[in-house]
Amino acid sequence: MFLLVAHIAVLGYWLGSEFVINSTYRFVCYRVDLDLKARSRLMEHVMDVDQHVRYALVLQTCLGIALAALFGYVPGANATAIGVGIAGLLWLGYVELVHQLRHHRCGKLLAQVDRAMRYVLIVVLLILAVGGFSAALSIPDWLRWKLALFAGVMLCGVAIRFALMAHFSTWAKMQKDGATAEHNAVIQRTYVRATGILLLLWLFIAGIVVLSIIKPL
Repeated sequence: MFLLVAHIAVLGYWLGSEFVINSTYRFVCYRVDLDLKARSRLMEHVMDVDQHVRYALVLQTCLGIALAALFGYVPGANATAIGVGIAGLLWLGYVELVHQLRHHRCGKLLAQVDRAMRYVLIVVLLILAVGGFSAALSIPDWLRWKLALFAGVMLCGVAIRFALMAHFSTWAKMQKDGATAEHNAVIQRTYVRATGILLLLWLFIAGIVVLSIIKPL
């Protein structure tokens, strides 16, 4: 029961973190009257808050697998749940390490490994959603749809990251040469693109909630 409540609570934690990130990022993008140092400090805050989304991803994944094991959808029951819990703690520690060392020389490599892990997870989720490993698992159709939506949430996260590449390259130019109207326009367009993808992400989360409640299939 505790794991089920935590599973639900983490989804709210994830959604709330996304709202805070988007709101603060919008402030950074459109408050062109502020000096660049102030906007840069707020941007660092955005990156700190973004960690909560990463924590939520890890927690939601591990809680979901643990619950699936306890409900008999995947083998192993308690042993699987405990193993996933240990793996989740290690994963959380790695995510925090990546964040703390993001400005260090090894940070880029650590971040690449972190992203690769997420790409692998997306592929696994999609395989399970279309019925992969069906001989070993007993996943109902509604849960397969939920896995597909979760993969969609993660794909949206990847898409947002690619959308923000224009932001970070332009921001580096601003810090070097100063902010111009052209730079600010690029930053604002990037915000609009990223927010469009974020709206799709929120739609996927809403779908996950609906499926979890009504279990229609």
